[in-house]
Amino acid sequence: MQLQATSLFARPAGIVMPQKQSAQPIPQFNYPLPYGAILHDHGVQFAVYSRSATAMRVLIYNRVSDREPSKIVELDPINDRWGDIWSVVVPDLKAGALYHFQADGPYEPAKGLRFQKNARLIDPYARALAGKYQRSSDGVVRPPKCVVVDDTFDWQGDRHLRRPLAESIIYEMHVRGLTRSSTSDTNQPGTYLGVIDKIPYLKSLGVTAVELMPVHEFPMAESDGSKPRRSNYWGYDPMAFFAPHRGYMHGNKPGAQVDQFKTMVRELHAAGIEVILDVVFNHTSEGNEHGPTFSFKGLQNNVYYMTTEDGGYKNYSGCGNTVNGNHPIVREMIFHCLRHWVYNYHIDGFRFDLASILSRNRKGELVPNPPLVELIAEDPMLADTKIIAEAWDAAGAYQVGTFANLRWAEWNGHYRDDIRRYWRGDFGVTGAMATRLAGSSDLYQPSGRSPYHSINFITSHDGYTLNDLVSYERKHNLDNGEDNRDGDNNNYSANYGVEGPTRRAAIVSLRQRQAKNMISALLLSQGVPMIVSGDEVLRTQRGNNNAYCQDNATSWFDWRLVERNDEMLRFTREVIAFRRSQPVLRRQKFLTGTASRPGELPDVSWYGVEGQSIDWESTFHSLSCVLGTCWLEDPAARPVLIFMHSGGQPQEFHVPETARQLKWRLLIDTAAEAPKDVYPKHDGPVISGHSPVTLDHHSLRCYVAE
Repeated sequence: MQLQATSLFARPAGIVMPQKQSAQPIPQFNYPLPYGAILHDHGVQFAVYSRSATAMRVLIYNRVSDREPSKIVELDPINDRWGDIWSVVVPDLKAGALYHFQADGPYEPAKGLRFQKNARLIDPYARALAGKYQRSSDGVVRPPKCVVVDDTFDWQGDRHLRRPLAESIIYEMHVRGLTRSSTSDTNQPGTYLGVIDKIPYLKSLGVTAVELMPVHEFPMAESDGSKPRRSNYWGYDPMAFFAPHRGYMHGNKPGAQVDQFKTMVRELHAAGIEVILDVVFNHTSEGNEHGPTFSFKGLQNNVYYMTTEDGGYKNYSGCGNTVNGNHPIVREMIFHCLRHWVYNYHIDGFRFDLASILSRNRKGELVPNPPLVELIAEDPMLADTKIIAEAWDAAGAYQVGTFANLRWAEWNGHYRDDIRRYWRGDFGVTGAMATRLAGSSDLYQPSGRSPYHSINFITSHDGYTLNDLVSYERKHNLDNGEDNRDGDNNNYSANYGVEGPTRRAAIVSLRQRQAKNMISALLLSQGVPMIVSGDEVLRTQRGNNNAYCQDNATSWFDWRLVERNDEMLRFTREVIAFRRSQPVLRRQKFLTGTASRPGELPDVSWYGVEGQSIDWESTFHSLSCVLGTCWLEDPAARPVLIFMHSGGQPQEFHVPETARQLKWRLLIDTAAEAPKDVYPKHDGPVISGHSPVTLDHHSLRCYVAE
C-alpha cells in the first residue's frame, strides 16, 4: 500500500450531555462475554474492554441523524465490571439499535492514556456502522454510529469452496470500482449487489477467487468536523474491523450492508468463485497524537497501539500509528475478527496488508515466531482458508521468502520486479526470469514451502496498471494533490517512444504485445497468479501509480473496454483456460530438472537459442524451456515448450534435441495478430523439430505437445 496523509482532529471540549439513566435490574448472565453488542431475547448485551477506565456508558440513539443520544446507560463499576471487561444488558433493544460507547479515565499521554470523557466511541467489535461523521461546533468528534446486528441469514446451504491454493487464479478488485462507472450496466452501481451482476463476466474470465480491497469500515469522503479530507477510495484506513463498509451497500437502512455482503459471497460461491479479503491490521484511521479519538484511543490507547515514551505513536505503517498486534488483548481481537469473517461471512481467505508489522513485538522489534502470526497459522477455524502476507512494512522490513511458516503464502515482490525487468529488456536478468517462472525456489524451498506459497503478480492496486506499465516511464500523480511526491519512483516501466497515449501504430502494437508477454509469463509460471481488475482489458489510470484517493473514472472499471479491447480480453481468457487445464503449470512441488525414468523429458530443462544448455552468465535476452510431465499422474498433463525473447531484434530459436521427438503445436504467439495469437482448440500450426523458429522482437511463443 502507498502512504497517505492522516487527517488532524481537534481535541474535544466539554459539552452538556442528556441526563444519565442507570441500567434497570434484569437477570444477570453467568458470563460477560463475548465482546460487542449481542442480541438476546430480552435485549442486547454490551461488552467492552478497558483496563484504565473509571466509568463506562452506552449511548443509545433513535436515528442515524441524531447528534445526541436519546438514552445513556451508565455501567455500575461494581456490578457491571468483570476484571477489565465492562458488560451490561440493556432490555428491550432489538436489531438495528444504534449506539456508541463512552469512557471516563485519565488523560495522560506520557503514560499512553488518552481518555476523553465526552468522546463518542465506536465499539471495537461493532458489526456494522451507520451514517457519517457529523460536523462539530463543540469540539466533539461524532463518528458513524454502531448498529446492533442480527446475523441470521439464509445461506441456502453455502459453505466454503476449499479450492486448493495451487489451483487458484486470483483477481484483485475493488467492490465499488468494479461497477461504479455509468458504463457498468447495473442498477446498483458501486455496491456489493452490483458485484453480483458481474459474476457472469468473472466466471467467463476463468478466475477462481476475487481478492477484495478493504471492505472493513473506513472513513469515506466526508468532513471530519474540522476540515475536508481527500477521498479515501482504496480503504486502507480501518475504523471497525468486524463491520462491512457501509459505503458499498444499496439503500440507506442501517445494517443492510451485512445481508448484502453475505448475498454477494453466497452468489460468488454459487459460481465457483472464492472470496479473499484484504485486511489491514497494522494501523487505524485514528492517526497519530494529533488525530481523532473515536474508538481505540478512548478505550485503552496504550494497549491497542504501540506508543512511545513521550506519548506519541510508533509508526511502522506510515499512516500515523501502529496497531499493537502482539499484545494479548489486540491479538485476541484480531483472532476473533478473522473467525467472525470466516464463520458469519463464509470468507475463504485473507491477504494481510503490511504483514511484517504482525511480526513486531510490543516494542516494535521484529521477532522470530511472533505469537499473532503463529496463532493465525494454527487456528483450527482458519484451517481451510488461504492466508497470504504482504511481507513488508513501511519501516524497512522486507520478509519476502522468510515470512512465517508453511501456512503462509506471500505476495512475491521479487517476481513482480524480475518479470518487469526481463520484458523491459534489462541485461542480466535471464536467470532471475527462469527462477520466477519455476516458482521462486530460491525464496520458498529452503524453508520447506512449495511453489504455491508464491503469489505471483506483475501489477496490483498499488502501482501502475498493466497498460500504464508499458505506456509510461514516469509517474503522473499530480491529481492526488501531493505535487507528485507520492507513489513509487521505481516501476521498471517503459513507454517505447511516447509518454502516455499515442496513435502511432507501431508503438500501440508493441505495447499490446508486451502486455500479452507479461500476462502469458504470469499464467505460465509455477505458483499462484494474481491479476488486477481491468488488466485483461488494458485499463489505464493515465500514469497515476498511487490512485488511493481517485474515486472517479481514473480508478473505476470502464466496461466499454470489454469491447474496445476484446482482443486482449480473449487472449487472457484463453491463456487462463489453458493454465487451468494443464497440471504441468500448477505443480505442488518444486521442479528438479530430472526425469522419473530413463528416456523421459525432465520436469524442466532450460536452453539457449541454439537448443543447447543455457549459459546463465550470458547477457542474452532469450530463454527457452521445456516442461515435462514426469512425476504427474494426471492424464491431462502435456509437455509444454516456451520460447521467450525480450530483445529489440528478431531471434531464431532451435528446438532442443531432447524435445524433437514430440509433435509440437503452437498455442501462444504474442507477436501474431488476433485470432492467431492464441489457439484455444490446440489446433495451431505444427513445427518441425529440426527447423528453426524465428521470434519477433519482444515476443513469446508457447507450444504444446500432442
